[in-house]
Amino acid sequence: MSDALLDIRGLSVHFFTPEGVGRAVEAVDLSIAPGETLGLVGESGCGKSVTTLAVVGLVPSPPGRVVAGEVRFLGRDLLQADPETLRRIRGREIGMIFQEPMTALNPVLTIGRQVAEPLVAHLGMSRTDALKKAARWLDRVRIPSAQKRLGSYPHELSGGMRQRVMIAMAMICRPRLLVADEPTTALDVTLQRQVLSLIGELKTELDTAMLLITHDLGVVAQTAGRVAVMYAGRVVETADVGPLFADPLHPYTRGLLRSMPLLGADRGRLHEIRGRVPAATDLISGCPFAGRCPSAFGRCQYQAPELETIRPRRKVSCWLFRD
Repeated sequence: MSDALLDIRGLSVHFFTPEGVGRAVEAVDLSIAPGETLGLVGESGCGKSVTTLAVVGLVPSPPGRVVAGEVRFLGRDLLQADPETLRRIRGREIGMIFQEPMTALNPVLTIGRQVAEPLVAHLGMSRTDALKKAARWLDRVRIPSAQKRLGSYPHELSGGMRQRVMIAMAMICRPRLLVADEPTTALDVTLQRQVLSLIGELKTELDTAMLLITHDLGVVAQTAGRVAVMYAGRVVETADVGPLFADPLHPYTRGLLRSMPLLGADRGRLHEIRGRVPAATDLISGCPFAGRCPSAFGRCQYQAPELETIRPRRKVSCWLFRD
């Protein structure tokens, strides 16, 4: 997409370990338009979070390394940017909500100090002015007694309040892109709905694009406009939300949707995808899903299909849809 805000092409991230080379992400292609929300879904360990860490230059090295690809943000390849350039982009142009706020927040710094820090670092505001704006943002993300909470520490806040602090930190500089990595995983159902609603409101207000990482298809249906499905480090299908849920194409996507619990008269035994996910260190010559796929045939075992457009705004990596 020439007009994409974020354009990822051929991204591969490997981890070099004593057990072998772990291919966490392999030849991933993704793009996000300005203002769009893209949901990135798949089982735990499929490479979703590593993909986002590569985007913002936070892949732990060693043992991880980006071995191929481009990550273009506003036309600039972030993989070629120097550390100082990346530091300026992170927090200013790209905000990030991490999976677990208790580990993302610094336990020995006050909430006010941490929320104000992006304003001081990226916008050059004085500490006094930054704290005043931090208080307004804590109130904006609906933290009660916001002024008082400036002096609190992370352990003094509930899980829902800590996640709201993370949202304030990620959005306070009005970034062009928000990366939300499992933002509701540690929350109960009621708090999940509140946090997703809050993120959606701020995203719309600030006209921010969002890359939403989750394994919860219900969250995707509620939040995203387009979906990319990952399996074993690869994107196997992309589509708009409606068509994907109504007519999933890749056998793995079908399995994911069938495994969702149902309510009412249709509920019954949960469907399972038999077999196991291949280890990142396994050498895979064919389709990575072939060993678990009920529709696999000979070609699937020795030749990997590419992600190709087979319908308008739909891509799938599966031999069933070739030729």
